[in-house]
Amino acid sequence: MLKKYNITKGNILAHELIGLRVKVVKSTDKSREGIEGIIIDETKNTIKIESNKREEILPKKEVTLQIELPSGEKTIVKCEKIMFRPEDRTKVFGGK
Repeated sequence: MLKKYNITKGNILAHELIGLRVKVVKSTDKSREGIEGIIIDETKNTIKIESNKREEILPKKEVTLQIELPSGEKTIVKCEKIMFRPEDRTKVFGGK
């Protein structure tokens, strides 16, 4: 039987981020602040979101995101703390 895991504020860093709704709440490039959309891709150094039918590539070292969890709850993530490949990040923060 498969175990189902819920994404929470406590375990968000260990989960897949693609598909989650986000908003840039802080950036070293002030023109990026306020950008909202859905994460469509992630690499070690960037997060790509679809915003208003455009794709925006955000450098992780420069942005802080508000992420909306599937439950509707929102949490803040400083992306410089998740500068790992997604598959490595889940191992680092997931404890596996």
